[in-house]
Amino acid sequence: MATIKNSVRLIGNIGMDPDVRTFDNNRKMARLSIATNESYKNDKGEKVTDTQWHNIVLWGAQATMAESYLKKGDAVIVEGKLASRVYADKDGVKRYVTEVVVNEFVKMGSKE
Repeated sequence: MATIKNSVRLIGNIGMDPDVRTFDNNRKMARLSIATNESYKNDKGEKVTDTQWHNIVLWGAQATMAESYLKKGDAVIVEGKLASRVYADKDGVKRYVTEVVVNEFVKMGSKE
């Protein structure tokens, strides 16, 4: 069990163009969302597709590559780790977020 660690792999489609920010130290961060779909048949035999949305964060060189190569609709594979954080929104309400911090990604193509 000691070899199990925080690791996530997702295959899905990008739901928005990467939102890229550059910080004072010239380090880049990109945020985007990925939709993963799972299909099954319900009790009536009808096909149902369940879509899950995942928050994705890329840093440094990965963020630069995402900015240059990724766009809404592209199919991608991402590998990273789960990270949770808490922040206060503009109204002071505490918000909880779970994100996938990407180590690597592969662009598979686009829906077009």
